Amino acid sequence: MSLESVRYRRGSLQVLNQLLLPQSSQYDSVSGVREGADAIRTMKVRGAPAIAIVGSLSLAVELTSNPPQQTAELLTFVRESMERLVGARPTAVNMKRAADELNAFLSREAEKPGVTVQELTDRVVQWAESLLEKDVRDNRLIGDLGAQHILQTTNAPAGVVILTHCNTGSLATAGYGTALGVVRSLQALGRLSHVFCTETRPYNQGSRLTAYELVYEKIPATLITDSMAAVTMRERQVSAVVVGADRVVANGDTANKVGTYQLAVLAKHHGIPFYVAAPSTSCDLSLPTGGSIVIEERPSQELTDINGVRVAAPGIGVWNPAFDVTPHELITGIITEHGVFRPEELRDGLSQGK
Repeated sequence: MSLESVRYRRGSLQVLNQLLLPQSSQYDSVSGVREGADAIRTMKVRGAPAIAIVGSLSLAVELTSNPPQQTAELLTFVRESMERLVGARPTAVNMKRAADELNAFLSREAEKPGVTVQELTDRVVQWAESLLEKDVRDNRLIGDLGAQHILQTTNAPAGVVILTHCNTGSLATAGYGTALGVVRSLQALGRLSHVFCTETRPYNQGSRLTAYELVYEKIPATLITDSMAAVTMRERQVSAVVVGADRVVANGDTANKVGTYQLAVLAKHHGIPFYVAAPSTSCDLSLPTGGSIVIEERPSQELTDINGVRVAAPGIGVWNPAFDVTPHELITGIITEHGVFRPEELRDGLSQGK
């Protein structure tokens, strides 16, 4: 059974506090939008799909416990709540897409003759709840399609060796995962030889979270430092690099956890295919290139301190972007629930898949 990043029943939402992993598995209650935005901003919950799900469900929980009495009040509350949630971490597109879709959905529903504010509230809650089921379903498709594609295009009779970055499993989604979903599917087919996961400094999502999931699910894996990627590719017969994405734009440029770009450069040098695994909700075709993506910058203490202890020289300047953008020329394929596409095929592929 996969780990649960989110526990939800109507009127109740709990998120696994990922700041405490792997030492402690603690679920924190989220009673409304303010707490949802705080959980996202402080990275109690992270991963583009999970951010959208937790944000939307935090709205559902608040509407269940404190429903508006007027339609205009509901429309305003939903719009302002989604703006707050989008602003918590702006680089990941999934929350913005969810906000746009929900506002459009609610506006259409509100125009229907005779609809009551209670009916509208119930529909918003149901809409948010549907994201959970859809995310798991999409992730399983991503895993299966990615695994099949890699097996068809990679000559690895002894089993596939995957290198991955950051955390893209159950902890970053509603369940199963994206890039780690591909790993799970390869394992289920009996065709996975080994996984190498980077530590993913400065927040250590790889060593704290991905390693935790791999051990939990008994998947053969080894942790490496970020600076070991090149020698690992050269010495450990890596078959493919598979990473996740926080935003994929129209030409295939991809924003993902900082350090992804350098892995793509290294993979190119070593002749190793480089794949991005992401649901269509992470694809933002409104932006032509990666130069338009807003890159979140995190507090300097994430780089200078470890568990509250200062490790960097006082007075040193810090630049701490949370993401970088991998140019589409370095990406072999983008794995979605609709298929595996070359970057130049993405727009048409997603249009046909809808």
